[in-house]
Amino acid sequence: MNSGIPFPTWLHPEIFSLSVAGFDFALRWYALAYIVGIIIGWRIAVAAVRRPNLWAGNKAPLTVEQVEDLLSWVVLGVIAGGRLGYVLFYGDGQFRADPVSIFRIWDGGMSFHGGFIGVCLAVIFRARAYSAPLGDVANILALSATPAILLARIANFINAELWGRATDVPWGVRFPSMCISPERQGCTAPGEWFFYGDEPLRHPSQLYEAGLEGLLLGAIILFLAFGAKWLRRQWSLVAVFLIGYGLSRFVVEFVRQPDAQFTSPTNPIGWAYDFGGWGLTQGQALSLPMILAGLALIIWKRRAA
Repeated sequence: MNSGIPFPTWLHPEIFSLSVAGFDFALRWYALAYIVGIIIGWRIAVAAVRRPNLWAGNKAPLTVEQVEDLLSWVVLGVIAGGRLGYVLFYGDGQFRADPVSIFRIWDGGMSFHGGFIGVCLAVIFRARAYSAPLGDVANILALSATPAILLARIANFINAELWGRATDVPWGVRFPSMCISPERQGCTAPGEWFFYGDEPLRHPSQLYEAGLEGLLLGAIILFLAFGAKWLRRQWSLVAVFLIGYGLSRFVVEFVRQPDAQFTSPTNPIGWAYDFGGWGLTQGQALSLPMILAGLALIIWKRRAA
């Protein structure tokens, strides 16, 4: 019998928690992933603008101070866009019944595609404020985005969430449940991992995405920026990011468990868009425009050259 790879139950979603003046505070791996990822991305962006020889005309489009200001707006775009995107793309009616829950981001529910739209709006807004070429500012964001994606996907794995479909591959993982209500769930202690005993082995799709969307795509973009000097071409890294992320997510969706609101006895595969025997998951449907936009950028830049 294939036992798969054991899930690291010694890891907990919360790194630590404490109470101060009646307020409970907890630092989670997911939050830390974004914090560390954004800091790494910021340092990459700063390194790029400090090397004028990487840019057309040997002049960086932003100063170090403007990169730091842009970071603040990007964080806001990620949070606001990610949450609203989840509500619009994946909400299953709970937000109509309880509109206030839209603002309870600590309860979970963030959409990458929604966060991406929020970041795009932030970049457009700040590029105009800096009087900087939008294509260059967008390249800076494409260059610095993948560390946060890589670490966030690893945090998804630690949280035992967004796992893959059932499988019998040797590297399948049996994901546990978190004990929240011992009486209701039949578990021992709140805050501990436990197994019901009938969990199937699943694809660790979070790690697939970490490797493709974060590590591989990030390495390619770093090489193109600092090795091949693609920062001299406006929108070049944006096109690579859009196509690379879109294709990675589209492929992994085949082995990623779809959200519960899209599955049913008549739709076990989880097609959000069914075209008579075949279809697209919600993640694939949201990734296709990214791929097409990246291809359109390449065609547009080639015609303009």
